[in-house]
Amino acid sequence: MGAQLRVYKQKINSAQTTKKITKAMELIAASRIQKAMGRVRASSPFARAVTRAVSAVATHSNVDHPLTVERDVIRRSAVVIFASDRGLAGAFNSQILREGLRLAELLRSEGREPVFYLIGRKAVGYFQFRRMDSAAQWTGDTDTPHFHTAEEIAATLLDAYDRGGEDGGVDEIHLVYNRFVSMMTQSPETVRLLPLEVVEAEESTDSQVYPLYEFEPDAETVLDALLPVYIQSRVFNALLQSSAAKHAATQKAMKSASDNADKLITDYTRLRNNARQAEITQQIAEIVGGADALASGK
Repeated sequence: MGAQLRVYKQKINSAQTTKKITKAMELIAASRIQKAMGRVRASSPFARAVTRAVSAVATHSNVDHPLTVERDVIRRSAVVIFASDRGLAGAFNSQILREGLRLAELLRSEGREPVFYLIGRKAVGYFQFRRMDSAAQWTGDTDTPHFHTAEEIAATLLDAYDRGGEDGGVDEIHLVYNRFVSMMTQSPETVRLLPLEVVEAEESTDSQVYPLYEFEPDAETVLDALLPVYIQSRVFNALLQSSAAKHAATQKAMKSASDNADKLITDYTRLRNNARQAEITQQIAEIVGGADALASGK
């Protein structure tokens, strides 16, 4: 009985230590969510302004720009997967990897070869373990993304798109990332980045009448300058959304772990008390039995 009590005590202490760790990680994730959502809100006005500018140029000009016109034959499609560098986030990474591979299967069924671009150590490790190829990888900047990372990713994607599928590049680009919906919900989302669909439904809800535009020096030059900035803003927004979703998933997972630790502590405490009661009962029975034996021997 004494050995059993020691085992239960060790398990209770272990569960209490685990609970302290998971509770601390839950609080850290909660504070980081607010910062991440603040960055998303801060970047939104610029993204909307760039969207309006690109929409105005594309709407009020007759320029067939390479970034806005779909190619006749699409041979290779880029799939950019936004995962995280760290785990302990529940199904955050597994659901986005599933979504990316599902999109790849859909592209293959349409006769298009998927080319993977990976963001986050979890995605890189997943592909390396399964010996799957990827065109480029970025790690170490998923918790608090910086804009220079978005610039680097956008430049790599634009270079591959400019080369085209015939020259080892790509003919279209898809982004796959987790969108922050609420503290409890993170939704995997797939967006086709290029060829660019200029008008977004959520940005065109008002009935605003746009003025006539003149572009200097010409509309094509303006598009050349605006579209790379627009793509950088979209990639950066995806990084920020993925970061906020990851922190929310971590908080949710750590809250569940803390609750499970509480349940383990309660269960092991009850088992320890039962074992102690059984030990006391056995000791009383031995004392009574010994006294009876002594009394009958006289």
